[in-house]
Order: sequence, then C-alpha cells, then structure tokens
Amino acid sequence: GTNMELYDKIHSNEELKTYILAGNRVLGELGFTEHGLAHAGTVSKMSREILEILGYSDHECELAAIAGYMHDIGNMINRCDHAQSGGILAFNILRSLEVNPKDIAMIVGAIGHHDEKTAAPVSPVAAALILADKTDVRRNRVRNRDFATFDIHDRVNYAVEEAHTEISDDRKVFTLLIKLD
Repeated sequence: GTNMELYDKIHSNEELKTYILAGNRVLGELGFTEHGLAHAGTVSKMSREILEILGYSDHECELAAIAGYMHDIGNMINRCDHAQSGGILAFNILRSLEVNPKDIAMIVGAIGHHDEKTAAPVSPVAAALILADKTDVRRNRVRNRDFATFDIHDRVNYAVEEAHTEISDDRKVFTLLIKLD
C-alpha cells in the first residue's frame, strides 16, 4: 500500500536489484567472492539485528537494513572506491523514491564509509554496516574453483563451516565465532 515500509520499497525495487547483480557480475569477472543478493540480504539483516540488540530505535534499525542491502552497488562502476560511488548511486535512487533527506544522509554516509581501507563508524548505522559486512563469511561465497589461486578472502570464506556473532551483556564486545574446516 501507500504506507509500505521504506525497507520493503527498497528491497523490492527492480532497478536496485539490477545494480546489485551487475556489481556482483563485475566482481565475478575480477575473481572476487559473491557480492550479490545473498550478501546484500545477509548484511542487511545483520546490520538491523546489531542495532536492535543495542536498543536503537526501529527507524535507525530500518536505515541500517537499507544501508546493508544497498552497500555494494558501487561495484558495478569499479571495485576501487566502490563505497564512495555506491553512496552517490544510493543517493540518486533514494531521492527518486522521495526518501526523507535526513534518512538519505544517514544511509549514504554509512555506505560511503563501509570499505575497509577508508572505513569509519561515523554513525551507529555506519558502525553496524561495517560489522555486518565483515561477518558475512561462508564457503558458498567463494567462486574461485582453483585452490592454488585463492586469495585471502577465498581462503577465509572457504575454511568457514559455521559463523555467528555475539554481543556481550555490557554491549561493549562484538564477537564473531567461526567454526573452521
């Protein structure tokens, strides 16, 4: 209906899906791990959960879920600076959907700061996205079939049998528990 949750509006947006898949295809050509709809969905869910556990508002949790879903669209342009280009792409999509400017600023700021080389927890949404992105480790993300040419991401992801996260009772320690093969 007209009062469709913002997240649902974004998650069902076909244009956005096309860009996520395009970015994933580019990274496949470069030999990177999976960065498609599965990764987008996992990071989205985890970003939301992190802020939920920490007691943030439903609204902030939703913004984290949106940032998590959209965070890698810049890869369709280039892997280099994909966080910044992704933020600009997200800005245009969110504006076309007439999202509130304060919410746009929060989402694109998180996307623009999620990449490890330039990452910074500039907001709770950005911090949740950085953590969630790093916790998506699983064997089925590895596309490279040649063990001899595995990079660090391939090796880590391939070795993981199970992964889950825990946040300490005092909410100060975030732990990624990994069962390795």
